Amino acid sequence: MNVPVESLSDLVVERVGFGIFVLDRDMNVLMWNRFMQDHSGITAEQAVGQSLYTYFPELPRVWLSRKIESVFQLGSFAFSSWEQRPYLFKFDHDRPITGGVDFMQQDCTFMPLTRDREVVAVCVTISDVTHVSIVQREREEAVAKLQEYADRDGLTGIANRRYFEARLRDEFTRWQRYGGDMSVLLFDLDHFKKINDQFGHGVGDTVLRVMAQRVAGVVRAQDTFGRFGGEEFALLLPCTPLEDAMRVAEKIRCTIADTPVEVQGVSVPVTASVGGAAARTGVPAYDVLINEADAALYSAKRQGRNRSIAFV
Repeated sequence: MNVPVESLSDLVVERVGFGIFVLDRDMNVLMWNRFMQDHSGITAEQAVGQSLYTYFPELPRVWLSRKIESVFQLGSFAFSSWEQRPYLFKFDHDRPITGGVDFMQQDCTFMPLTRDREVVAVCVTISDVTHVSIVQREREEAVAKLQEYADRDGLTGIANRRYFEARLRDEFTRWQRYGGDMSVLLFDLDHFKKINDQFGHGVGDTVLRVMAQRVAGVVRAQDTFGRFGGEEFALLLPCTPLEDAMRVAEKIRCTIADTPVEVQGVSVPVTASVGGAAARTGVPAYDVLINEADAALYSAKRQGRNRSIAFV
């Protein structure tokens, strides 16, 4: 059985699993395949001979017209990925509602159709890449969550030491370049070993979590609050002079000390000692700030604990 090549070509164009339509230079539709008909509700008889904007006035006219015109002028292919523009047409998709996208995600190809080396029309293909886009978004979200977990302390949920030091390094570099103020506070819970010995490590872990939550509730969004190790915590205060930082230190100390932690039917009194240091001329590196705040912290402990001391 011999089937005309033209008929086979028409059949392929009609049955392929992606959209195909052809435009002239005035954006009039010259061809409209079954995919476009099924997803738009506009038949080929309705579309052909009409401006593309007749049935799709919401299309990005400026962008699309420039894209089509560039193909006419240059005679070369052009492309648009869903990552650049999620969709051209607002077509429904068959992915579950949990996919998180409103419309079919589309890759578009703009192909010059030439006759005697002159571009006479542009063929546009629309590929449904909704599944690919959803999978990629899910992968990116998973990677972001893993990164977030990598930056968080497993017990308290606040920043871990590695992330805190990275933020401190970046902020110190900014301060060296632009000047201004920045301060660091270090504090730890007084006699924490006694809490573990008397009540057990489970209670001790609860105390650490509660203290972290309390402090996190009083620091600013632009500050970085992290667990430095064991019962020791650190707070980075950008754009904050030492005097203001020590007021924050007192606020933290009172937040910790004012209310005992209730856990497993036991009321556990907790206090903290705080040391503060500020960036200033002559401080060569960010880790010097940590050492100075640490020295102030141990000075607070030597002076009786449950107090705030600044490094001067």
